[in-house]
Amino acid sequence: MKMVVIGGSGLIGSKLVDILGAQGHEAVPASPKTGVNTLTGDGVAQALAGADVVVDVSNSPSFEDAAVREFFETSTRTLLAAAAQAGIGHYVALSIVGSDRIPDSGYMRAKAAQEKLVAAAGIPYSLVHATQFFEFLQGVVDAATDGDTVHLAPVLIQPMAADDVAEAVAEVVVGSPTNGVVEVAGPEQFRMDELGRSVLAARHDPRSVVTDPAARYFGARLGERSLVPADGARLAGTRLDDWRARTAGGR
Repeated sequence: MKMVVIGGSGLIGSKLVDILGAQGHEAVPASPKTGVNTLTGDGVAQALAGADVVVDVSNSPSFEDAAVREFFETSTRTLLAAAAQAGIGHYVALSIVGSDRIPDSGYMRAKAAQEKLVAAAGIPYSLVHATQFFEFLQGVVDAATDGDTVHLAPVLIQPMAADDVAEAVAEVVVGSPTNGVVEVAGPEQFRMDELGRSVLAARHDPRSVVTDPAARYFGARLGERSLVPADGARLAGTRLDDWRARTAGGR
């Protein structure tokens, strides 16, 4: 099958192209680097011509509320129109666990808007909700830093390796459309404040973590289970310590 991976030059997209290619599929990376721009529409119709599946794992270059909303809505409308024209049989989009549970996050509102567009388009689809990536945990800590202290709420978080995210998306891509949501997550749950201490200790970082129930997550309030999946989620196999052992990013 021909599968077009929107965002195919990024962290998840590049891994996904490799996985699908190794399975014998024609996996085509599509991004501004390859002449495909979903905001302007340049190259989109040509990229999707003759494709069986389109997979959107792209991300906004800006996380500012208005800009991220504009990116996901414009990009998704462009892709859906081109997918309908091309007769795409399966539209897959990668989103986030908790996209419907953190309404004061502009990014999450934008992802929820993207999902609504996909679900309403009339094209067979699957939405993959993944938890936070191990690769982004340092960013979570940095965003919560004030001077030499890191303020993190003691809520649950269940992160996973980017490799496992790509594998999970690939499994959905080659399957039948679910016309719904598939949740994927790491095999372990942590308290975010405890995980923050672990991240700092692994890097010998002298900052200290303050357990703060009122701490925001990239500006958003969190509930106890805002960031973890519901029962029945597909669990990946890579544990945090295993990921740290095999990647320079975990040291």
